[in-house]
Amino acid sequence: MRSLDAQRGGIVMMLLFWIVLLGAGTWLIDGGFTKLSTPNAHVVNASPDGAPVTLKRNRSGHFEAPGEINGEPVTFLLDTGATYVNVPQELAARLALVPGRSAWFNTANGRVQGNLTELDEVVLGGLRAQSVQGSISPGMEHDTVLLGMSFLNLFAIEMADGEMRLRLPAP
Repeated sequence: MRSLDAQRGGIVMMLLFWIVLLGAGTWLIDGGFTKLSTPNAHVVNASPDGAPVTLKRNRSGHFEAPGEINGEPVTFLLDTGATYVNVPQELAARLALVPGRSAWFNTANGRVQGNLTELDEVVLGGLRAQSVQGSISPGMEHDTVLLGMSFLNLFAIEMADGEMRLRLPAP
């Protein structure tokens, strides 16, 4: 009797193992890790013009989302501590941004010298703004653009439960 119960228990455990393994494999194939690291990938196409945008924190605790500068796709890292929309120098060259006057910026890595610029259009979901003040910064890694207050101040910002909601201000 005991060996029969032990045998059934082993079969049940083996079946559970395979079910969990197949479920985990399906989750990975379906982009499970990608969804955790980029929970806002849907923002690009999800919002009609003027509609509020709700962003979730990624695994690093940041609000990161796809958007556009002057019609070109970029990745934004929302930064309420940044004064301007801060574009890495290499990306600025690809976007054909015109460097304006030289300026010094205080960053997490210390003081750096860059240039001010004007961005014709910045788009995040259904939210658009024209003639947005930006900055071009040498030494920034990757192609991630810091979406600063020169854009964010144009909208009402609400934070709750690990989400940030941006919407047009009330008239």
